[in-house]
Amino acid sequence: MIQPDYIFETSWEVCNRVGGIYAVLSTRAASMQKEHPDQVVFFGPDFAAHSDLYFLDAARQKSKTFLPAWLTRWADGRAETDIPVRIGRWNVPGQPLAILLRADSLWSKKNEIYGWAWQNFGVQSHAAYGDYDESCLFGYAAGMVMASLYDAIIGQRTKNIEQKTASLKDKKPNVVMHANEWQTAFAIFYIRYHRPAIGTLFTTHATGIGRSIAGNGKPLYDYFEGYNGDQMAAELNMVSKHSVEKMAAKWADCFTTVSDLTARECAQLLDKPVDIVTPNGFEPDFVPTGKLFDKKRAAARQALQHVASERLGGVVPENALMLCIAGRLEWKNKGIDVFLRAMQRLGEKMYQIVPTEREVVAFVMIPYLDRPVARIGKVSVVFVPYYLDGHDPMFGNQPNAIGGKGFSYYDLLIGMDATVFPSYYEPWGYTPLESVAFHVPTITTTLAGFGVWAEQCITHNAQCTMHNGLENGVEVINRTDSNYSEVVEQIADSLIHFLQLSPEQVADARKAAAAIAHKAEWRFFFKYYRQAYAIALKKAAKR
Repeated sequence: MIQPDYIFETSWEVCNRVGGIYAVLSTRAASMQKEHPDQVVFFGPDFAAHSDLYFLDAARQKSKTFLPAWLTRWADGRAETDIPVRIGRWNVPGQPLAILLRADSLWSKKNEIYGWAWQNFGVQSHAAYGDYDESCLFGYAAGMVMASLYDAIIGQRTKNIEQKTASLKDKKPNVVMHANEWQTAFAIFYIRYHRPAIGTLFTTHATGIGRSIAGNGKPLYDYFEGYNGDQMAAELNMVSKHSVEKMAAKWADCFTTVSDLTARECAQLLDKPVDIVTPNGFEPDFVPTGKLFDKKRAAARQALQHVASERLGGVVPENALMLCIAGRLEWKNKGIDVFLRAMQRLGEKMYQIVPTEREVVAFVMIPYLDRPVARIGKVSVVFVPYYLDGHDPMFGNQPNAIGGKGFSYYDLLIGMDATVFPSYYEPWGYTPLESVAFHVPTITTTLAGFGVWAEQCITHNAQCTMHNGLENGVEVINRTDSNYSEVVEQIADSLIHFLQLSPEQVADARKAAAAIAHKAEWRFFFKYYRQAYAIALKKAAKR
């Protein structure tokens, strides 16, 4: 199976932590580096101070052997284009090479670029609005820098041949460029047009039109076979975003998505079946072990208890059940509405059906969703309306386990007793996977790709209980277009059941969660990317 000598990968979330794709790429980076050391280059947007939280600006010192002439030329501002770049490393396990860039200089050429994309690839940019321009120009700029880097690789190989340090068969490298989501699709178009020898790979982590149908309150699943993507794009005012995604899927050498759920969407709404499903894995290097795990869990619980006590105006007991929901502010798609209603029912049921002195604190970790705390019996709901990067106003000043201050989301997740992600639209669902990776049992649904996958793991595990519950590490609740109330009741009942488990049973549930996460490590899932690279390179070789 043919494999790449170099991989160029771009995403809006390289060194830019805004959503689940950041977790996908940052955790996969270590596996990529193991197989292709310093031959993996990530391209992302340069947001200066924000990017620097995750970016190490030291490539010339740490990678002097990687095309030093090209690196120096670009770093010193002497490149053949006017795209400003910063070259360094992504500060995640594996520390892959990263190039951050700005597309400011392309704004004056926007109409020319859009005309070119229409004439050559059928992209309809005429109805653009919102973040369309910024995203597409970034993708185009990334393609320009990739083309320059590819030429430098070719030039270096030619020089090595001339100097008798390499043979003729080494002249043409196998290079794959990988674009994630519609925001970077213009890199596909640029490379296909200007450097057709490069194999192109496009991954949609959620179809834009599918997410929009679901987010606008339309029943996505009951009438799924009747939806036409182009028609719905016009109705929902997203013609341009839908067009760029659809054309990227069409023109890429290999088109992938993250689950069978979304593969079905792609065939129906983008008129393009995927070439292969590439499920999202997790890198265990992100999870502490041994005494450090216990230390960080204790510190997290102390911070959660402290913040909850301050917000609630009273002392939260140490034995309170800590749980959370986290993700983007997508009210229906992420199941935020279901979660809040389930907390209300949990409070009612704890008072009416199963009286208990134990308290429950439910954290809603959703950026920009800020509401007053709520109490329903023994259940309290605390809103955390910030990106948890260790510098937020609520947890940024709390003493952590390693002698400093500030808790990231992972730093707090390790202290939870359970998590709840009752998604309506979730192509994969990274948050429940992250949860079980940190040994925290989770509730998800059959409308999440991870939920479908986890349910299969549980079904084939003879050690799992017959009851589909949190004792198995993951509880997967059946969700449809029409069973909202049933989902709410099931979540409340599941948490009541969990509250009554013995410490030994809870410990077993945490072990079961970790066991499921182990099966989703990148070392087991990266094989799907090898297949995707091979498909892209095979098609490119025919041009």
